[in-house]
Amino acid sequence: MSKTYSISELASEFDLTTRSIRFYEDQELLHPTRRGQTRVYSSKDRVRLKLTIRGKRLGFSLAEIRELFELWDETRSGSKKQLHLMLSKIGERRAALDQQMKDITMVQLELESAEIRCRQALEELHEKQNEEERAGATDQAASPSSAAMH
Repeated sequence: MSKTYSISELASEFDLTTRSIRFYEDQELLHPTRRGQTRVYSSKDRVRLKLTIRGKRLGFSLAEIRELFELWDETRSGSKKQLHLMLSKIGERRAALDQQMKDITMVQLELESAEIRCRQALEELHEKQNEEERAGATDQAASPSSAAMH
């Protein structure tokens, strides 16, 4: 008989909440059997959970993960169709990440430019303030105080 797992065992092993595991079940990624009210997960469910977590980490949606599982389930041993789909998804994900990297680089350049402009504006304000303070000090020194005139 193959090993089975409780929801709490899987949650502990994969550092997930039981709520997350139930959500994956609701999304038809896992198919536990029941013993009364208790969910019983098979080795296959454990592997699917591991693959789901890996797929999410790679940026795949749950619908994409489910689609890959469905292709696998059709043949029980995988298929060219599944592998081609996986390669296509990998290509799409790479393209999206490349675009994100370009976008991040652009935002960093824009932030750098904005920071330089802000620092220059602060420096100009500081210089203007210093000039005004010097001009005020010169004016005070040049004119006698009103108290001295009386």
